[in-house]
Amino acid sequence: MKIEDLIKKKILVLDGAMGTMIQQYKFQEKEYRGERFKDWKTDLKGNNDLLSITQPKVIQNIHLEYFESGADIVETNTFNANRISMSDYGMQDLVKELNSASVSVAKQARDEYWAKYGKKPLFIAGSLGPTSKTASISPDVNDPAYREVDFDFLAEIYKEQAISLIKSGADILLVETIFDTLNAKAAFFGIEEAFDETGKSLPLMASGTITDAAGRTLSGQTTEAFLISLSHLPLLSIGLNCALGAEQLLQYLEILAKKSTFYISAHPNAGLPNPLGGYDETPEMMAEKIKIYLENNLVNIIGGCCGTSPAHIKLFAELAAQYPPRQIPN
Repeated sequence: MKIEDLIKKKILVLDGAMGTMIQQYKFQEKEYRGERFKDWKTDLKGNNDLLSITQPKVIQNIHLEYFESGADIVETNTFNANRISMSDYGMQDLVKELNSASVSVAKQARDEYWAKYGKKPLFIAGSLGPTSKTASISPDVNDPAYREVDFDFLAEIYKEQAISLIKSGADILLVETIFDTLNAKAAFFGIEEAFDETGKSLPLMASGTITDAAGRTLSGQTTEAFLISLSHLPLLSIGLNCALGAEQLLQYLEILAKKSTFYISAHPNAGLPNPLGGYDETPEMMAEKIKIYLENNLVNIIGGCCGTSPAHIKLFAELAAQYPPRQIPN
């Protein structure tokens, strides 16, 4: 069954965090490097996307845990698998392989699930993160006109990542944690070029992030402005993730649900980060807040971001099964 058909019938469940799941393994430099990169010229600890190559079984097991918890969609371990982010490690030329390997381990997890529990519709979303650069804001306070990147460069790096995700067998492309809509527009432009080059189109998801108490993205857009800026695209869904917990995200999700003619997604953090950078909301605490989304008919796709785990997703899936999906307004 296509995701476009399934999303009309039920609230779909997205997976939870990848980074905080990896942290549980307490990997050191040696584990990140593996045998292949033992002599690499830069430190590699923290390059989580690389683990799809050096520790593929770990990434596969995380995906499997999310499928077993009730996720309909898992995101590939490719949030930073682009040339800009990989330049921190001198691994720009590994972008294609990183994306291909990440789709492969997700597909292996799905195959393992199907072998254990039987077939049902399960989807792999190719994750495209925002990069560490912004096309809308100068990084130099003394030169407001300066930009580290431009639209064309961003479009090119996203095209490269998208082509690898498409060719490797991703079912969906998810441009997520959007803090600068100009970056996102470049991403979708690059993706459209990737569709043209590969001859294959995939459903598209967009997910922004609110970065302040005023409800704006880093580049200064309100939630409604964010929606309008991307409304020309043929999106399957638009939504919000990261930065805020479920309670703080509610008011901005209500704006999207009221105004959007796309399906709505939400994958918030497990509360706001504590002083040590951790996340304190238990699955039960967070599920109570997610329940409000469902009672108010705000979402079509629900999942978790930083600090969430398979235990969180299990409760979300159990709740989501009890409620109808949001209907797109005329």
